[in-house]
Amino acid sequence: MEDDRNPQGAYTGFGSEWRASELKPEEARKATEWVETRIDRRSLLTGKARVEDVRDLLWQLEKDGEIVVHRITEQHDPVTARTLYGWQKRIPTNQLWHHKSCGQCGNIPGYPTSLLWLMNELGTRYLDETDQTSCTAWNYHGSGIGNVVSLAAVFLRNFHQAYVSAQAQGLSPGTYYPLVHCGTSFGNYKEMRSFLLHSPKLREQVKKILGKLGRLVDGKLLIPEEIVHYSEWLHVMRARIAEKRRIDCSHIRATVHPACHVYKMVPEDVIYDETVMEGNRVAVSTGLLQSLGAQVVDYSTWYDCCGFGFRHIIGEREFTRSFAIDRKIRVAVEEGRADVMVGHDTGCITTLDKSQWIGRAVDKVYELPVMADCQFAALVCGAHPYKLAQLHWHASPFEGLLEKLGIDWQKAKAEFEAYLKDVAAGRIETLYDPKRAITSGPGFVPPASLPKGAA
Repeated sequence: MEDDRNPQGAYTGFGSEWRASELKPEEARKATEWVETRIDRRSLLTGKARVEDVRDLLWQLEKDGEIVVHRITEQHDPVTARTLYGWQKRIPTNQLWHHKSCGQCGNIPGYPTSLLWLMNELGTRYLDETDQTSCTAWNYHGSGIGNVVSLAAVFLRNFHQAYVSAQAQGLSPGTYYPLVHCGTSFGNYKEMRSFLLHSPKLREQVKKILGKLGRLVDGKLLIPEEIVHYSEWLHVMRARIAEKRRIDCSHIRATVHPACHVYKMVPEDVIYDETVMEGNRVAVSTGLLQSLGAQVVDYSTWYDCCGFGFRHIIGEREFTRSFAIDRKIRVAVEEGRADVMVGHDTGCITTLDKSQWIGRAVDKVYELPVMADCQFAALVCGAHPYKLAQLHWHASPFEGLLEKLGIDWQKAKAEFEAYLKDVAAGRIETLYDPKRAITSGPGFVPPASLPKGAA
């Protein structure tokens, strides 16, 4: 095997096919200028001669008896949004099945709790059960060990569970519709759906696997009508969320980092709105911040990746850290004079938040709070910054932002520390009835035993 070292002896981690561009400074400047002027108008996304709407193939395969489609129905209270090419995408707003994120639950627990808290405030019906798995896409993108068959099988296994989950409550299949928390899962699942719809061979391979797992519907693969990201739910619900706002954030300068897996993968499926940055940016997160009254500040490197890149974070970690600081955080602070950077993906929030400490080693101290859109929304709607938004899990300093929002973080921290003593004593609060989280196997509580109205 050829050594993965360049002539200078530096380990690249990506193989011998990778070479430095060796652009002269003026050439690099021209390349950057092209990105800032051309991509700003979405020309790379909308300049294609023809882009296929896979929904057309979805309906045809169901008509031919090849698949079953998990439909969004009126019980899901759908709201129609427009995607990049003006196509309609229906976003379910009620009776949702939470497809959790391994990275959020492990690294940023205030991310999912903020989303659940917002849903509780709005009276949204949902199921947050335990019978689900990671999408395994990080393994695929980060190491190349995974394969399309396994990814597609995991995708359909999880979405089948969402489809049948309500039966544990004595309700019909399809009652709950999956809402994907992680941007990586979102992009991966959309790619897998496209591959499945276009490849009879892949459908047959996956069908054999799911048949052994008992995960077919009438002997057919179950494929969802739409793959929906939580940020899309926030977007179509932004007016109702804004009605719950308790804290004035009109003086807060917020920059948005749009996640590559959310809007660059399968870009034709992503929501754009002419009222959000004149339709030149993906609408999610930015539209929510605007509705809450924050000042959304544009910056020149908005299009750049956060630096995570999956293989970067594994094989070239210092590249990830320096990219996050120099191309994102520094620009947002110096150019945008931002008070906060808001995102909508697990890896991005982790990278932008937890890379800042390394800058101190080279005198690059840009202390910028980084959080998810649902965390910021929960904060200004009155959620506790420690108990619910759980900002103490973040590496970037957030206390200055709280002070600017008029939140007494020292008082909140003291309340949280007292709460931890209650937790240690067994007095635990939950956002969600834990008896409903288990829908099969040991610990399952039958519907008749649930509290009245729990289903």
